Amino acid sequence: MTTRSAASPEAASPYAVKPKRLRLLLVLAGLSGVSPLATDMYVPALPDLARSLATDASGAQLSLTSFLVGIIAGQLALGPLSDAVGRRPVLIGGSLLFAGFSVVCAAAPTVAVLNSARVGQGVAGAAGIVVSRAVVTDLFDDRELPSVFSRLGAIGAMAPVLAPLAGGALLLVVPWRYVFAVLALMGILLAVGVWRWVPESHPPDARLTGGLATSLRAIGRVTAQPAVVTPVLALACGGAAVFAYIAGTTFVFQDIYHLSPALSSLVYGVNAIGNMSGSLAYGRLTRRRSPEALLIISGILATAGAAALLLIQATTGSSMPLTWLCLLISISAFGLFFPAVITIAQSRGRAAPGATSALLGSGQFLLGAAASPLVGLFGAQSPAPMAAVMATCLTLGTLAAIATRRTHS
Repeated sequence: MTTRSAASPEAASPYAVKPKRLRLLLVLAGLSGVSPLATDMYVPALPDLARSLATDASGAQLSLTSFLVGIIAGQLALGPLSDAVGRRPVLIGGSLLFAGFSVVCAAAPTVAVLNSARVGQGVAGAAGIVVSRAVVTDLFDDRELPSVFSRLGAIGAMAPVLAPLAGGALLLVVPWRYVFAVLALMGILLAVGVWRWVPESHPPDARLTGGLATSLRAIGRVTAQPAVVTPVLALACGGAAVFAYIAGTTFVFQDIYHLSPALSSLVYGVNAIGNMSGSLAYGRLTRRRSPEALLIISGILATAGAAALLLIQATTGSSMPLTWLCLLISISAFGLFFPAVITIAQSRGRAAPGATSALLGSGQFLLGAAASPLVGLFGAQSPAPMAAVMATCLTLGTLAAIATRRTHS
């Protein structure tokens, strides 16, 4: 596929008309956000889930890991598949399967059935994450991509905040199984939204031929391109830092600084607003700076926040306000980092947008899953382990960002 002209975005895209673009972006944002909702929305119900299915805490928490495994595998398979068969079949099929597996989760008689269904739910939910980015790449030219990914990133930043709140509110009136019933309904609504408002953005003459095997080989071809691999590595490292933050932040503020769950949720919410603000700022800043430059700047700022927290904790000891401030800097900067790296990778990987998106997403989740346990592994007496993991990952991400600029073609 050839890169669209950046001279006139109004002429290049039929989605310059605001109502049409708004409907499209809302559906794509829903597709991208339903998997984070499925990850976080039922977390408040884990104790009740464990009792209901006669298992222990680790058995209930395994359902989180099962879902993550499904997301990683699903992105690697469904991204290249959409390059071969088109975007709409994968999005509609994925949304309907997500609804079906959610129903199985809701009715699961044992934890084994639940965990198996969660793998399927993750695979199906991955379609929304990986293919929605490919749709954006298909429909918008290089000049428009920063603005679109900026908006999608801002909406996505709110999912981790809204999901536990929505799940907690729902659990006040109904048992945990209804959380999955709500997710099933969301899957059906997304399938309808795709059917009505998301066009087939990848026409037959642009598709890969040769079946699924050829589609999967497209990942190998994308991996052989340094210009694409460097932003993929940058996102994987940056995403690992965010997973470490998610794994450690509640523990730090509740168990170390003794904040109540409500106050720690406030801290988490303010940081998420900072992340959303960074995403929105990216769309404006690209008018004056290149995505590559913004990627490096945001990487340096994010690393500085985590490194400052580690240094303060190692010397004088960090107070709660200082810890919060350092984390706010890092997470807000990552709000700028995320849409920048997505823009760069998807723009450079236009020949196979689905395969490129699959590499981005699977790398982010895979390295994130590996980084999360390290926070607890190195001790629970201070914020230092979380800060150390974040600083290390963000340093590597910034180095990858610098390499991304050097491999620009």
